[in-house]
Amino acid sequence: MAGGNERSVKALKEVWKRAENSLCADCGKPDPDWASSTLGVFICLSCSGIHRNIPSISKVKSLKMDYWDDAQVQFLAKHGNAVTKAIYEAHIPIYYYQPTYNDCQVLREQWIRAKYERKEFTEPGKQLPYSDGVKEGILWKRGRDNGQFLPRKFLLSEREGCLKYFTKQDAKEPKINVKIDVINATFQPEKIGNPNGLQITYLKENKTRNIFVYHESGKEVVDWFNAIRSVQFHYLKVAFPIASDNEIKNRLTRNFLKEGYMEKTGPKQREAFKKRWFTLDHRRLMYFKDPLDAFAKGEVFVGSGENGYSVQKGLPSGTQGNFSWHYGITIVTPDREYLFTCETESDQLEWIRAFTSVINQAMTPQEYAIEAYFKFKS
Repeated sequence: MAGGNERSVKALKEVWKRAENSLCADCGKPDPDWASSTLGVFICLSCSGIHRNIPSISKVKSLKMDYWDDAQVQFLAKHGNAVTKAIYEAHIPIYYYQPTYNDCQVLREQWIRAKYERKEFTEPGKQLPYSDGVKEGILWKRGRDNGQFLPRKFLLSEREGCLKYFTKQDAKEPKINVKIDVINATFQPEKIGNPNGLQITYLKENKTRNIFVYHESGKEVVDWFNAIRSVQFHYLKVAFPIASDNEIKNRLTRNFLKEGYMEKTGPKQREAFKKRWFTLDHRRLMYFKDPLDAFAKGEVFVGSGENGYSVQKGLPSGTQGNFSWHYGITIVTPDREYLFTCETESDQLEWIRAFTSVINQAMTPQEYAIEAYFKFKS
């Protein structure tokens, strides 16, 4: 608010402190201190950087440091987040993933471009590249054995209810054919080493299989992500006809609750602790030798507190086995205890919070079936 007359500075403050403008219009981050003088929205610093890359659509200015003239303040007052959202977010498909400030750059950028640049949500029934029920194209897939990323043809079909990929573009038979209801997809740019990296997981014989892909185009990879959500949504609408749209939406793709390295020991609890990469996908705690492994070396089912599951800080007294990290965690199940160590206390506390959030939730009928499978397998 550098410069400007006292009246315009006061008016800008009044608009800024409206409840509707207390969160970033694009990612929901509290206390935005930037705004678009051409769109009339209040945004955070991170989203302002994305707006700055589409100057034909949005002109951004700091609410604290930049000069705002009377006309610009009046434009903000007339619009604001509520009015602008009513225009640009009027017809968002229920399955479309709306990112938050915790999500990666490519998701947030394509959300902003979809709203303001491509105007995908301003009209009802608009034909969108992820809403056809079928999507076919090339994604760069990481080889399971050699770690190389090679172009592979992928085909997503709502009619068949599956995702396929082919090792050759002219191949008649797919390498895999995965039912859409066992698929999850989550962006993993840091793990994959590409800003557009997407991890697709699915269950094969009740074991988790990972596929790592990317596309050079941020728009294309986000379109694939939302196409998967679209096909899942329509599949589940048929499978669960009495479920509400919001109930089904909550069963679409999900982010992992927590990932990172811990050390673990074996069932006898006398073996040396080994460093492994862990992924907590709701009630499945999976561990891998390498973060980009296709298959987990093992999985632990994390049930609910009312069924005898708990998490404890530290290791049982007298724990044997060599371990180099000293911040222990014990997961107690009805059958045995699982022992882990973390490198830092902050890692330990984050893992405990993640486990606690799962254990505090009641189990669904489907989760009881998964628990029974784990007990049978062990």
